[in-house]
Amino acid sequence: MKSSDQIKAIRAQLNLSQSELAKRLGVSFATVNRWEKERCEPSQIAVHAIKNLCTENNIDFSRLEGTAVITSNEIVTLYHGSKSGLQGPIAPISRDRCDFGRGFYMGTERLQPLTLICNYPAGKLYTLQADLTGLKILDVEVSLDWALLIAFSRGKLESVKGSQIYQQYAAMAEGCDMVIGYIADDRMFVVLDRFFNGEITDLALIHSLSALKLGKQYVALTEKACSQIKILDKQHISKEDRESLKIKSEANRANGIALADEICRKYRREGRFFDEILKAGE
Repeated sequence: MKSSDQIKAIRAQLNLSQSELAKRLGVSFATVNRWEKERCEPSQIAVHAIKNLCTENNIDFSRLEGTAVITSNEIVTLYHGSKSGLQGPIAPISRDRCDFGRGFYMGTERLQPLTLICNYPAGKLYTLQADLTGLKILDVEVSLDWALLIAFSRGKLESVKGSQIYQQYAAMAEGCDMVIGYIADDRMFVVLDRFFNGEITDLALIHSLSALKLGKQYVALTEKACSQIKILDKQHISKEDRESLKIKSEANRANGIALADEICRKYRREGRFFDEILKAGE
């Protein structure tokens, strides 16, 4: 049974409307509506909540799939910014505490890596071609999974190390060659920190992410994935362009944070806080 049909069946057995089911699960009406219309799959956290709801009401439950592990024959054009230029072959050698762990990071939006290197005179922008053929890819959609996978990668789940939720996210990208997920740029860093610090709920976070319309990042985790990346172009950024980018970056950051603040106020009484999610996953 497809997850959309299963959710409809569970809702029918409980005699709940979409709004009522959403409230029971701690998600929005729109989220349940998208599940049932097959516009997105439930996150692993949502699956856990659905399973608990079924258990409480003696409803048979077979596990729904959350974040997808996929394969693809796609060849994509991506961008990478380097503070001093790439040295040697492309390799998964970023810092460990990056969004999706240690890897080689690329993005779909040209501007985003430019804003990361605009303060560095030796910065280089690379246009790349990534062949996804034969790779095992974790595709993380806009969801709580995205936020909690980043939380795990950045060490924010260490306080619950050994718990079910910790093990779940520790294993999520295990065996994968690449992760595809939305970019957490400096606008989202502010919102993410507010979520991790217990100031805003998961719904406020997810709606902020959706509204900011950030591009996706492709993270090559293995040597195999890196070997399938080709450099198409390397561009040095002039001083004039770097100064212009600094201004644009600051403006984007200010506008993004203002928009996120507005959304966070709107959803301040909806959803769950980070500590509540951690406690539920223990």
